[in-house]
Amino acid sequence: MQDDEITGLSATELSEAIHDGRASCAEVMTAYLERIDRFNPAINAIVSLRSREELLAEAMVRDAELGSGKSRGWMHGMPIAIKDLCEVKGIRCTYGSPIFADFVPEKDEVMVERIRAAGAIIIGKTNTPEQGLGSQSYNPVHGVTRNPYDLTKTVGGSSGGAAAALSAHLLPVADGGDMMGSLRNPAAFNNVVGFRPSFGRVPSSLKLENFMGQLSVLGPMGRTVRDVAALLSTQAGYDPRDPLSLPTEDLTPQEDRDFSGTRIAWLGDLGGYLPFEPGVLELCRATLPVFERIGCAVDEFVPDFDMDDLWRSWTTLRSWLTASGMRDNYDDPEKRAKMKPEIIWEIERGLDMTAREVHFASKRRSAWYQYLLTVFDRYDYLILPSAQVFPFDAETHWPKEIGGRTMDTYHRWMEVVVPASMAGLPVAAMPAGFGKNGLPAGIQIIGRPRADKAVLEIALAYEAATDWLGRRPKL
Repeated sequence: MQDDEITGLSATELSEAIHDGRASCAEVMTAYLERIDRFNPAINAIVSLRSREELLAEAMVRDAELGSGKSRGWMHGMPIAIKDLCEVKGIRCTYGSPIFADFVPEKDEVMVERIRAAGAIIIGKTNTPEQGLGSQSYNPVHGVTRNPYDLTKTVGGSSGGAAAALSAHLLPVADGGDMMGSLRNPAAFNNVVGFRPSFGRVPSSLKLENFMGQLSVLGPMGRTVRDVAALLSTQAGYDPRDPLSLPTEDLTPQEDRDFSGTRIAWLGDLGGYLPFEPGVLELCRATLPVFERIGCAVDEFVPDFDMDDLWRSWTTLRSWLTASGMRDNYDDPEKRAKMKPEIIWEIERGLDMTAREVHFASKRRSAWYQYLLTVFDRYDYLILPSAQVFPFDAETHWPKEIGGRTMDTYHRWMEVVVPASMAGLPVAAMPAGFGKNGLPAGIQIIGRPRADKAVLEIALAYEAATDWLGRRPKL
């Protein structure tokens, strides 16, 4: 196979090509490294790349194993780069922060253990915002990651490097994490698939605190739903090191599922509550006939809930968790001087929180979850846009205004992802096509609690009924 043929395969197709002998692991590694050499300097998606010699040596070991009849798993010999917020033994993990610029972990995160066990070769890391805060992937250690569809635009974040690497075919599949849309808005901005699993679906073994940090999750990204489902099946499953992790179960989506009679609620702009850049909402709304063509009934729906109250509860919990996790570095004046202003703002806000305020925010979060259960009595899935703007200038830290409304925080422009995050629901981030500006947008398909497999199934049907994922950037 030629290099472009290899890097053009989906991850599951690549696995088949490796296992049936059409492409050796060394050929696959060479093809991806050549492509990284050609395009990554301009995009800056992959950072801390290991040496070619080391990687080819590992690939040849994988080839020898296959020659002796041994496969480590579906990812055998497949290159992958891990998000630079996730620790990998022996590879620098900077968190996009000068505080951690020289940090080299001594052990793997549990998800990384599982990816290694499935046979993947970890080639480096993918770029991210500083400490993962802000849906724009720039930091003082590795710089700005740029959008393959327009190198002047952002890739989103915090899994921006992962999404850009997928879009540019620098990786076959990628991991990410999501607190406030980090697997969703990068998917929308780069025309790939992101999946935010149910809380607890993918365990984490390196958390500083195991019981209260229930806003963020780890999950997969890919160029197809099948690839995302395959990586999720590798990442997911109970681990005793994470006491809130969910039991292991089969997450493989059923092919050709009949969606006749399925009820979908289109939440749109939440009854005018959310502002949108012109063209985004209209493009996302235009996906609704796709669901109707596969048998679904779609209704317009406005939640009967105080969404601004939900936002205030979200920001309370987020700031409190951020302050709890980063206070030690903040308390050191030398380290605090290396933090970007948005992090300092978040920490100082969190330090001012009272226990009563945090508890009230948690109660409002619970009320939102209970309300959504009544919504799911009527509907099987909810649909929202994945972002409120198209990809914006890569040198702009965050949008200060949308649709004539001033954004009062560095993350208010991503409020559209909060409803699913606050409820811990599974979400597939799928493409919605391209605007008149040639830039991609996307939608969130939100499912019932823990209905990850069902969300993957409708995402698979949606993918089959559209052709957006087949459109590649012109690099």
